[in-house]
Amino acid sequence: MSATLVLENVARHFGGVPAVDGLSLSVPAGQITGLIGPNGAGKTTVVNLITGLLHLTSGRVLLDGKDVSRCEAPELARAGVARTFQNIRLVPDASVLDNVLAGFHRHEKTGLWANLLGLPSARAETRRLKDEAMTLLERFGMTALAQYRAGGLSYGHQRRIEMMRALAMRPRLLLLDEPVAGMNDAEAESLAGIFRSVAADGVAVLLIEHNMRFVMSLCSRLYVVAAGRLIAEGEPEAVGRDPVVVEAYLGA
Repeated sequence: MSATLVLENVARHFGGVPAVDGLSLSVPAGQITGLIGPNGAGKTTVVNLITGLLHLTSGRVLLDGKDVSRCEAPELARAGVARTFQNIRLVPDASVLDNVLAGFHRHEKTGLWANLLGLPSARAETRRLKDEAMTLLERFGMTALAQYRAGGLSYGHQRRIEMMRALAMRPRLLLLDEPVAGMNDAEAESLAGIFRSVAADGVAVLLIEHNMRFVMSLCSRLYVVAAGRLIAEGEPEAVGRDPVVVEAYLGA
């Protein structure tokens, strides 16, 4: 199976200090790949490098074989790269539905004037995107909350809104940065099923998460980083037994 995302010897230094130091990994389409490590290991920096929020010091990022190392965030979003954030980023005073609809922005085909004039093509597209957004809300069990103010909902619900907005981009590559942080086991398990179905649709998923039970149950392959360097990789069961990983991350 070909990899949607490949990192080749990627590095990022801040003032000469390496946050990511020679990391290589691949994320195949149709699978969930895990990136784990202790706090400060450089995991979110890796996501920021993949999505163009930070630029590489060295190395390459390949998307479907194309070098996208120098691409900016908007260009990567148009290419099908979507992410969630460690710290939730919603429009708190907008409705749940409007927050999800924001993810469809890059797929809008009618222009500004068509929307301002209320042309039939613009109205038809608005209806179609709202239908797609409501389908996502149903998938995440939030249909009844469509018109609720996003900022007034629980932390778990806000996490789900952010995930729906990312899926509204119709990504080929989905980067999940601690998606179940702060959730209980039941909430996490309900999302696990959704993530499996997303991968089954052919999306490449890179998961960053500290909930090891969640990671072990979902991922086909794990990469473990510490101090910006790769210290282990392989199938979850084997990685979980690796003494280097146990000492550096799971606790000796």
